[in-house]
Amino acid sequence: MRDFEKISFEQFKNDIGNDEELYNEYLLPKRDSIYTAGYDIYLLENLTIKPGERKKVPTGIKSYFNRDEVLLIVIRSSMGFKHNIRLCNQVGIIDADYYNNADNQGHIWLMIQNEGDKECSFKKGEAIVQGIFVKYLTTKRDDKLNIQRKSNY
Repeated sequence: MRDFEKISFEQFKNDIGNDEELYNEYLLPKRDSIYTAGYDIYLLENLTIKPGERKKVPTGIKSYFNRDEVLLIVIRSSMGFKHNIRLCNQVGIIDADYYNNADNQGHIWLMIQNEGDKECSFKKGEAIVQGIFVKYLTTKRDDKLNIQRKSNY
Protein backbone atom coordinates (compact mmCIF):
# COMPACT_ATOMS: atom_id res chain seq x y z
CA MET A 1 0.00 0.00 0.00
CA ARG A 2 1.12 3.56 -0.63
CA ASP A 3 -0.14 7.04 0.10
CA PHE A 4 0.75 10.59 1.06
CA GLU A 5 0.16 12.24 4.43
CA LYS A 6 0.70 15.65 5.91
CA ILE A 7 3.56 15.97 8.35
CA SER A 8 2.36 16.60 11.90
CA PHE A 9 1.50 20.17 12.86
CA GLU A 10 4.46 20.14 15.27
CA GLN A 11 6.83 19.29 12.39
CA PHE A 12 5.05 21.87 10.22
CA LYS A 13 5.68 24.54 12.88
CA ASN A 14 9.37 23.59 13.02
CA ASP A 15 9.88 23.52 9.25
CA ILE A 16 7.43 26.08 7.89
CA GLY A 17 5.73 28.15 10.58
CA ASN A 18 2.91 28.35 13.07
CA ASP A 19 0.14 28.83 10.49
CA GLU A 20 -2.71 26.49 11.39
CA GLU A 21 -4.92 27.82 8.58
CA LEU A 22 -2.29 26.97 5.95
CA TYR A 23 -1.75 23.57 7.57
CA ASN A 24 -5.46 22.76 7.39
CA GLU A 25 -5.96 23.95 3.81
CA TYR A 26 -3.04 22.61 1.77
CA LEU A 27 -3.67 19.63 -0.46
CA LEU A 28 -2.07 16.23 -0.57
CA PRO A 29 -0.61 15.17 -3.94
CA LYS A 30 -3.05 13.82 -6.50
CA ARG A 31 -3.14 12.70 -10.11
CA ASP A 32 -4.98 14.74 -12.74
CA SER A 33 -6.52 11.68 -14.36
CA ILE A 34 -6.38 7.87 -14.37
CA TYR A 35 -3.86 8.12 -17.23
CA THR A 36 -1.18 10.14 -15.42
CA ALA A 37 1.69 8.43 -13.66
CA GLY A 38 2.66 11.34 -11.44
CA TYR A 39 1.01 12.75 -8.35
CA ASP A 40 1.17 16.55 -8.53
CA ILE A 41 2.83 18.13 -5.50
CA TYR A 42 1.61 21.65 -4.74
CA LEU A 43 3.41 24.75 -3.48
CA LEU A 44 2.54 25.81 0.05
CA GLU A 45 3.30 29.47 -0.68
CA ASN A 46 4.10 31.79 -3.56
CA LEU A 47 7.56 31.21 -4.99
CA THR A 48 9.76 33.57 -7.00
CA ILE A 49 13.14 32.43 -8.29
CA LYS A 50 15.64 34.72 -9.98
CA PRO A 51 17.90 33.46 -12.80
CA GLY A 52 20.57 31.15 -11.37
CA GLU A 53 18.95 31.17 -7.92
CA ARG A 54 18.27 28.02 -5.89
CA LYS A 55 15.54 27.74 -3.27
CA LYS A 56 14.78 25.05 -0.70
CA VAL A 57 11.03 24.50 -0.76
CA PRO A 58 9.01 22.57 1.84
CA THR A 59 6.12 20.40 0.67
CA GLY A 60 4.51 19.59 4.03
CA ILE A 61 4.09 15.99 2.95
CA LYS A 62 5.53 12.58 3.65
CA SER A 63 4.80 9.27 1.96
CA TYR A 64 4.67 5.61 2.81
CA PHE A 65 4.90 2.72 0.37
CA ASN A 66 6.07 -0.86 0.04
CA ARG A 67 9.69 -1.61 0.86
CA ASP A 68 10.42 -2.76 -2.72
CA GLU A 69 9.27 0.59 -4.11
CA VAL A 70 10.74 4.06 -4.39
CA LEU A 71 9.08 7.44 -4.77
CA LEU A 72 10.67 9.48 -7.55
CA ILE A 73 10.27 13.25 -7.37
CA VAL A 74 10.61 14.92 -10.77
CA ILE A 75 9.97 18.38 -12.16
CA ARG A 76 6.73 18.65 -14.17
CA SER A 77 7.66 18.72 -17.85
CA SER A 78 5.88 22.01 -18.42
CA MET A 79 8.06 23.69 -15.77
CA GLY A 80 11.22 22.59 -17.53
CA PHE A 81 9.99 23.51 -21.01
CA LYS A 82 8.32 26.82 -20.19
CA HIS A 83 10.50 28.15 -17.38
CA ASN A 84 13.79 26.21 -17.44
CA ILE A 85 13.21 25.20 -13.81
CA ARG A 86 14.88 22.06 -12.50
CA LEU A 87 15.40 20.09 -9.33
CA CYS A 88 18.99 20.48 -8.18
CA ASN A 89 19.32 16.72 -7.70
CA GLN A 90 17.56 16.12 -11.05
CA VAL A 91 15.43 13.29 -9.62
CA GLY A 92 14.60 13.00 -5.95
CA ILE A 93 14.81 9.46 -4.60
CA ILE A 94 12.65 8.83 -1.55
CA ASP A 95 13.27 5.41 0.00
CA ALA A 96 10.67 3.55 2.05
CA ASP A 97 12.67 3.96 5.28
CA TYR A 98 12.52 7.77 5.02
CA TYR A 99 8.89 7.70 6.20
CA ASN A 100 8.53 8.85 9.83
CA ASN A 101 12.29 9.08 10.39
CA ALA A 102 13.43 10.61 13.66
CA ASP A 103 14.96 13.72 12.07
CA ASN A 104 11.95 15.20 10.27
CA GLN A 105 9.13 12.60 10.07
CA GLY A 106 10.01 12.03 6.41
CA HIS A 107 9.15 15.58 5.33
CA ILE A 108 9.87 15.80 1.60
CA TRP A 109 11.74 18.96 0.60
CA LEU A 110 12.59 20.27 -2.86
CA MET A 111 15.64 22.21 -4.02
CA ILE A 112 14.56 24.17 -7.10
CA GLN A 113 16.87 26.12 -9.42
CA ASN A 114 16.07 28.61 -12.15
CA GLU A 115 18.35 27.75 -15.09
CA GLY A 116 16.72 30.38 -17.30
CA ASP A 117 17.48 34.04 -17.87
CA LYS A 118 14.17 35.40 -16.51
CA GLU A 119 12.72 35.57 -13.03
CA CYS A 120 9.97 32.96 -12.53
CA SER A 121 7.03 33.27 -10.20
CA PHE A 122 4.65 30.52 -9.16
CA LYS A 123 1.51 30.76 -7.07
CA LYS A 124 0.63 28.98 -3.88
CA GLY A 125 -1.23 25.79 -4.80
CA GLU A 126 0.51 25.43 -8.17
CA ALA A 127 2.06 22.05 -9.01
CA ILE A 128 5.70 22.26 -10.10
CA VAL A 129 6.88 18.73 -9.29
CA GLN A 130 5.32 15.29 -9.28
CA GLY A 131 5.87 12.07 -7.41
CA ILE A 132 5.93 8.70 -9.16
CA PHE A 133 5.90 5.38 -7.30
CA VAL A 134 8.13 2.76 -8.92
CA LYS A 135 8.78 -0.86 -8.01
CA TYR A 136 12.45 -1.81 -8.14
CA LEU A 137 14.30 -5.10 -8.39
CA THR A 138 17.26 -6.41 -6.40
CA THR A 139 20.03 -8.87 -7.11
CA LYS A 140 20.11 -12.44 -5.87
CA ARG A 141 22.90 -11.48 -3.47
CA ASP A 142 20.46 -9.29 -1.55
CA ASP A 143 18.51 -12.39 -0.53
CA LYS A 144 21.56 -13.62 1.36
CA LEU A 145 22.34 -10.34 3.06
CA ASN A 146 20.82 -9.23 6.30
CA ILE A 147 20.08 -5.68 5.16
CA GLN A 148 18.88 -3.62 8.09
CA ARG A 149 17.33 -0.18 8.29
CA LYS A 150 19.83 2.62 8.40
CA SER A 151 20.52 3.61 12.00
CA ASN A 152 19.67 7.29 11.36
CA TYR A 153 16.11 6.50 10.25
